[in-house]
Amino acid sequence: MRGTVPTYDLYGENHPKRPDFWLHWETIASRSQLHNWEIRTHRHEAFFQILYFRGGTGDAIFGTESHAIRPPVMIAVPPLYEHGFRFSRDMDGIVITMLASRLGAAGRAFANTGLAEWLAEPRLIALQSDHADAGFLMQSLERLCAELTSGSVFHDDLVEAHLKTIVLLAARMSVPELADDGDGGRAGSRLKLLQTLVHRHFREHHPAEFYAGHLGLSATHLNRIVKAATGQSTNGLIAGRLIDQAKRDLVFTSASVKQVAYDLGFADPAYFTRFFTKETGRTPRQYRSEQSARLAV
Repeated sequence: MRGTVPTYDLYGENHPKRPDFWLHWETIASRSQLHNWEIRTHRHEAFFQILYFRGGTGDAIFGTESHAIRPPVMIAVPPLYEHGFRFSRDMDGIVITMLASRLGAAGRAFANTGLAEWLAEPRLIALQSDHADAGFLMQSLERLCAELTSGSVFHDDLVEAHLKTIVLLAARMSVPELADDGDGGRAGSRLKLLQTLVHRHFREHHPAEFYAGHLGLSATHLNRIVKAATGQSTNGLIAGRLIDQAKRDLVFTSASVKQVAYDLGFADPAYFTRFFTKETGRTPRQYRSEQSARLAV
């Protein structure tokens, strides 16, 4: 089936010879609205793409996997990787198509840290404002957007410098353990970072894709790492963190079950009760009563 996937320089355009540009940029709307807001699965032979989304919704398809686009987010697509997109009509963002060879110097300079490996896979990087590197990355993307539209002095050099900075920031933020030795060490570092992220965000009830995006992985790949290390799924690990906190709040505070639910980010206390009962086999009130009886002995 791979031979049936079209190869483009720019989506929907066929050139009889190599194009004379090293970089092309356009808004998401300018091309996708011509195709009913859907970019069908395709690939680029020699071009690396960066997509930056500020608003709207959509899906990114990498091979056979689909990932929700929840702005603000950056997506990196390497050459020859099959990909496609579906966008809402209010999608706000840009797509930058550049010759992958222009990243060669950066790739060679960081070859020992695994950057070449990072550049070989598609990446979806969530740009959450409470993450220092993510904030810096988003500022860099905005500076790049401003430079692309200005065309002022040193334009080409600044655009190239911004692009390399963005790639390096994204790699450092999404896979900070690039320098680890061996797959085991890398997986262990990813798991530690996941646990840190879950501890920071578990009350926000983000799906597994949110954490996978921070780590620069697909949700499927992250799930394999978590299952190999803990025996449970990523969603199971997230649920376990919520349950652990719920148990502590029920035992060591006098807050009502309703207040515990709200403090844990549940909009519906009844849903919290069902969730807790499913995970523990007893209702929050039953658990509180049992633990209080044990502590009283």
